[in-house]
This record gives sequence, C-alpha cells and structure tokens, in this order.
Amino acid sequence: MKVQKASWPERADKLAALLPVDQLHAEALAAALPERTSAGPWSVALSGGADSVALLLLLWAHWPARRKHLRALHYNHRLRGRAADLDEEHCRKLCAALGIKLWVGRRKDDEPVQNENQARELRFAFIRRKMQQCRSRVLWLGHQQDDVAETMLMRLARGSGSAGLAAPRPVHVQQGGSVHLRPLLTLKHGELTAAMRAAGIVWREDRSNRGRDYFRNRIRHDVLPVWVQAADRDAVAGAALSRSLLAEDDEALEAWAECLQRQMPARRLKLDLLAAAPRAVVRRLLYRWLGQGPAVVLSRQAFEQLLAAVIRGDSTRQSLGHHVFAVIRRGELFCEIRARGAKKRRD
Repeated sequence: MKVQKASWPERADKLAALLPVDQLHAEALAAALPERTSAGPWSVALSGGADSVALLLLLWAHWPARRKHLRALHYNHRLRGRAADLDEEHCRKLCAALGIKLWVGRRKDDEPVQNENQARELRFAFIRRKMQQCRSRVLWLGHQQDDVAETMLMRLARGSGSAGLAAPRPVHVQQGGSVHLRPLLTLKHGELTAAMRAAGIVWREDRSNRGRDYFRNRIRHDVLPVWVQAADRDAVAGAALSRSLLAEDDEALEAWAECLQRQMPARRLKLDLLAAAPRAVVRRLLYRWLGQGPAVVLSRQAFEQLLAAVIRGDSTRQSLGHHVFAVIRRGELFCEIRARGAKKRRD
C-alpha cells in the first residue's frame, strides 16, 4: 500500500513541534511582536535552501494569525541555468501550498554579477523595492549559527571592529525604520536540517556553495571544519556567544558616542569634550562626523592619521579628497571646502 506524502501544512506543523518557539532567538521574536512591527506584512527572504525554507515554515506554523500577512521574496540571479529556475519553482510550489503570496525577482541580462557583494546588492535592492511596495517594515532572514562563525572568520581577516564582528545580529534596525530579524541564530545548520528531514521536508541545494570561488565557501569548507576540530569544543556556539557579547560592547560604545555628539556644535567636534573619552569612542565620533559632510572615501591609513590628530589635538589640515579638507584649529575639528579657488568653511 502506497503511503500518502504529508502535505506542506502538515510538515510545517511537524517542524514546529520539533523546533518550538522557545528554541528560537528571543530578541528577534520580541522585536516582531510590538504593534509597530506586527501591524503590517511580514516579509520573508526565501531562497529555497534549507535555512530559509525552515524559517518560512516555522513562521507559518507558530503564528497562524499572521499567515495572511506573510510575503515571501525570492530573487533568481539566473547564474545557474536550469538549477536556478528549479529553485524558483520550488519556492512557488511551497508558497502556493501554504497560501503565501510570493514575489519573484529575476536578474536582467545587463546587470553584471562578478562577486558575492554584487549578487547580494541585487537581491536586497529587489527586497527593498517589494517591501516598500507592500509597506512592510519587517524582513525575516534565515541566518543561523554557522553563518555567525563564517562571518566572524571572514571579518577577522579584514580587521573588522566590534560592529562588524557582531554581525549578523538577531535584530538589525535599518535606515528608514525597517528591521531585519534573524530568529534562527540559536540553531546550527545541522540542527535545522536534521529536524527538517525528520519532518519530511525537502529543500534545494545550491551546488555553487560547494565550490571554492567565493571567500565564504572557502571558509565554510576549508577553514571552519578544521577550526572546530582543533577547538575540541563547540566552537560554533562559542562564536555565537562572542557575537552576542561584542554586540553588547558595540551598543554601549555607540550610546557613549551618541551622548557626546549631542554636546557638540553642528558639524563640528570640540576636542576638549573628547579628552576623557576612550579611543574607541573618539573613533566612532569621527566616523559620525565624516558622515555629516560631503561624501568622502578615506583609506584606513588616512582615517587613522586623522584620528591620531584629533586625539592629540594637533592643528592640522588633511585632505579628504575632492577639494574637501578636515581642519583642526582652536580646539575644534571642522570641514573646509575649496571651490573654484576659494576657501569655504563648512559651519
């Protein structure tokens, strides 16, 4: 006798029983429940892979009152031929079975993708457009603990500070007031896939993730397993704990910088107010000051040079590029703009 395959709703309920609400990240869930975020649609980034499929099913099963407000967003980069189209088809069938509205974006022929960052930007540009269209302020993302460890190792390689090492965060407020939520950061990828197999859930595997072309893939396949084995402990959970502690430190430093910035004149830094502040706080204030003026791109060396001058209080005039100068004079940092041979001081 042929056993009938369980429906998608039945599999979603089974997964929810295996992964109850108390196993999800409490901070992400708490941020989703206030009226300001729960009133509008919930957007869910859906690739068709294990993590995003699990996320969509858990949201559908654990919050039945929100089902009609769920919006799944799938972006087809069209980089893997038929396989990419099958990912899209899988997402369409899943959403149709659950009664969830799905929006699909497809990369145009004249949109190049030469690296991970370009692919990510195209995907998130599509997501932002659709969220604005449906007035959604919440985006759910399927990052889990393995993503935390991979991201931390990648950012250590480029010398990131606490803000970079604290990513991905369970709650990340965006400019404009929307929020990204990651409730799966309490779970490892293996825990998710084990529960999904037990619930009879299928997902799509991106074969390009097995290659070594991208830095994240090399970290995932060549570095992370060796690191975990050498640690002789749960190194992935340790990385997740470090991420959380770094986020706390970063928030404290940002709050300190915000408090000092409120004491500053508009678009200036009074150096006497920075005398007792740690270097990490002054660094943040300098980044904020640079963001207030004309768009400039400083090399790391040039930024460190300006930071040292601010801390010492030295009179200086340093080029920020495009006829823009950072000037320290009489105990204040301000900006000068040279236009058509004349000096203009930004006040």
